[in-house]
Amino acid sequence: MTAIIPTILASDFDGVICDGMVEYFEVAWRTYCQIWASTKQIASDELASKFYSLRPVIETGWEMPVLIKALVEEIPEETIIKDWSSITKTILSRHNLQSSEIALRLDKLRDEWIENDLEDWMSLHRFYPGVADRIRSILASEVQLYIVTTKEGRFAHKLLKKEGLDLPREVIFGKEVKRPKYEILRELKQKAGGSQASMWFIEDRLNTLQLVKQQSDLDDVKLFLADWGYNTPSERVIAHNDRRVNLLSLGQFVQEFSKWSK
Repeated sequence: MTAIIPTILASDFDGVICDGMVEYFEVAWRTYCQIWASTKQIASDELASKFYSLRPVIETGWEMPVLIKALVEEIPEETIIKDWSSITKTILSRHNLQSSEIALRLDKLRDEWIENDLEDWMSLHRFYPGVADRIRSILASEVQLYIVTTKEGRFAHKLLKKEGLDLPREVIFGKEVKRPKYEILRELKQKAGGSQASMWFIEDRLNTLQLVKQQSDLDDVKLFLADWGYNTPSERVIAHNDRRVNLLSLGQFVQEFSKWSK
């Protein structure tokens, strides 16, 4: 029996292919200091550890320095997990800030860091064990791989290239496209022949997969939640019990596609 494989594999980047947690905290801390600290400070290991554990609440990059602000204000971690959206709105309102302003500051600091010391910036990222080799095998197959990420596409491209994965820039859809991931999946599916194409999508954020589930024309897209990424135990339980979502382990990911499904 021939194993079922996708025509198209669309994959998130951060939390699936690459772990950029240390870089996230560093650039978030620099942005936090620029906005809220009058003098340059050194972040504590305890603060970094709390940030790492709460990273799953973050949807987009501008929220990262806001999370640090919430932790500095000693908002309980349980409250952050349960009410993150309200907390971000309160902090922005209290300090008369716009999310777009924070995003610009963070992107500017990151751009300057990359321009001044690209090697240092890239050194704070690591590819998950076995993932680079698995991607190489996919690239050598008939499966068309696309990267669909909220990271700037040019950053993802640099990191992939450093790992020896020279994907064409046009198959990487980053934050700059300014469209929901489900819209990008729809576009890729249509280009590949619509219902004739078998599309699989792997993501580490449950909310993103749930948005895809809401699109009736994407009912045949096979969905996977990467359990090694930036998600919580409760989200993994929800995925496990969801008939539409396959909870995928890193051990499965690095194997053949026939090992992916439940």
